[in-house]
Amino acid sequence: MDFNILKRGNSSFAENDLEDQVFRREPEFHQFLFIEQKRSERSKKPFVLMLLDVTRLVGHPQNGRILQRIKKGLADCLRDTDMRGWYRADSLIGIIFTEIQDLNENVKKGLIKKIHGQLGRFLDPDDLKKIRIFLHVYPEEINEAGGSNGFNTVFDTNSSPRKASRQNHDFIKRCIDLLGAGVALTIFSPFILSIAVAIKMTSKGPVIFKQTRIGRHGQPFTFLKFRSMYVDRDETLHIDYVKQFINGRQAGDAEATAAEKGVYKLTNDPRITPVGRFIRRTSLDELPQFINVLRGEMSLVGPRPPLAYECDLYDTWHRRRLRQVKPGITGLWQVHGRSSTTFDDMVRLDLKYVAERSLWMDIKIMLKTPGAVFSCKGAY
Repeated sequence: MDFNILKRGNSSFAENDLEDQVFRREPEFHQFLFIEQKRSERSKKPFVLMLLDVTRLVGHPQNGRILQRIKKGLADCLRDTDMRGWYRADSLIGIIFTEIQDLNENVKKGLIKKIHGQLGRFLDPDDLKKIRIFLHVYPEEINEAGGSNGFNTVFDTNSSPRKASRQNHDFIKRCIDLLGAGVALTIFSPFILSIAVAIKMTSKGPVIFKQTRIGRHGQPFTFLKFRSMYVDRDETLHIDYVKQFINGRQAGDAEATAAEKGVYKLTNDPRITPVGRFIRRTSLDELPQFINVLRGEMSLVGPRPPLAYECDLYDTWHRRRLRQVKPGITGLWQVHGRSSTTFDDMVRLDLKYVAERSLWMDIKIMLKTPGAVFSCKGAY
């Protein structure tokens, strides 16, 4: 405890006590942040999350006094609607700026300048230099170039406290992807050859079907599958069905049964070849995706990569599944009914994976995948 604070007198103590009451603890702050995210998704109005990294001040001899000065400085310049508190206790201070009418780059820079200048009034220059500021915008949108417009670090991008641990996780996951994809291609090579011959002998067209899908951070890539459809297929049927399925409505009469069951793939699709129907039902058409994994475009486990016209139909919260991880060959929704689920439920499972992902979770999903494939539940 900083006993110097207690010596300032009753008025100062009461003032600091009041500041502590409006300065939320970590669980409370995260609850407010969660509520604000949901509100933003419904209203389509963005908000800004600012993070002040005070890690380098924690070991300061006058840590308590400095933190009180920071709280005082923030209290003097923030609005009543701007929530503040511990994003991560004793290391990251969070500020939620709401009700921002016109959010542009000048406004973002103005917020940073305002907070930095205000803290400069209460802190010594040497202490001020130890504070790092991050700025994030929510909701995140995917721009036309395939990049992200939201939750971007505007200031001091290389100091995320969890960056090192996440890099270690990604490195190990990448090693597992390379090993797993290499072993899978070797083991399934007889099937790959047999399927290629069957496709070539029964229908005209290439053996491999190439399609542009949307990957991590909205980046497009060439998605590989065994061709399961005739080459003169009409995409309109699938586009119309996907539009209605994502919007939560039933498709036309011909596909009403599939829509009612929440099937993400068309049933009795006339565009599918006889060989294609078998390899789709057994998921053997996805074997070429191990090449996508070797290329680094996909992972063994992750959300399914959507088509561009699917992304155009996404609501704000749907886009969160494209943010932090590579798309995968298998995932939570594949082992929980595969394509027999509603679109929103599929996205919720993808978001659950993104939030809780770990190497152990990946292993459990991969172990459950063969059972889901052999059962053919939800596969068409």
